[in-house]
Amino acid sequence: MYSLIVVPPKCGSADGQVRIAAGERLTFGRAGTDGGLTIDHEGVPRVAGEITAHRSFWLLSNLSEDQTYVVENPEGAGEHLKIAPGRMEAPVPFEFSRVVLPAAGDLLAFDVWAPRHAFRSVDRRGLPGAATAPAFALDRTSRYFAVLAALCEPRLRGEPHASLPAVEQLVERLRPVWPAVSRSSVYWNIDYLALKLRLRPDTAEPGLRVNGKKESLVSLALRFDLVREDDLVVLAAAAGEVAR
Repeated sequence: MYSLIVVPPKCGSADGQVRIAAGERLTFGRAGTDGGLTIDHEGVPRVAGEITAHRSFWLLSNLSEDQTYVVENPEGAGEHLKIAPGRMEAPVPFEFSRVVLPAAGDLLAFDVWAPRHAFRSVDRRGLPGAATAPAFALDRTSRYFAVLAALCEPRLRGEPHASLPAVEQLVERLRPVWPAVSRSSVYWNIDYLALKLRLRPDTAEPGLRVNGKKESLVSLALRFDLVREDDLVVLAAAAGEVAR
């Protein structure tokens, strides 16, 4: 049974994909070793790296002398790993990954698809004692959550380095679900979120302070999955459907 599917650069069909089973290794680089993945670019080392398949994750070895590789999670809104030169068998936990290789001014990429992750049940009812307090108590029907979703939307839509929307853009984005929205109400909800999520006070100038709060809110929300792509449905609800 194959554990990993490696999709070479510019691969247009399943015929070009490389499948490896748990415990097997795949070398990649410019040299084109037997059974390996050939990346034909003068900026790629002859033997650039090696992938080792495991049951639900995989290992990446960086065999270059001076280039750091980046493994991106296309579904993670900027989540990534850096694999330093010479690093051996770094574990990669992403279900879908994009390996990015810097190559003489270009950025080359290939994809690695791991098996679907397995999860145990998280239902802990029946255990004695008090319930665990939630880490982040968010009401997904509230207006502040709609503001947070609108802030996170550009990066959740597959643009991990997208600029955050300005307050004016947030107002326009939220108007279909919140007809009475205004700049002041958006500012208020950003401040409320900063207090609710216990962000550190920002002592910068007012304009920079708002930008700093927005960046901190989005970073926290995406890092801990407080807002997922499925949550963006709150921005498409019928007018008046979002609660107070």
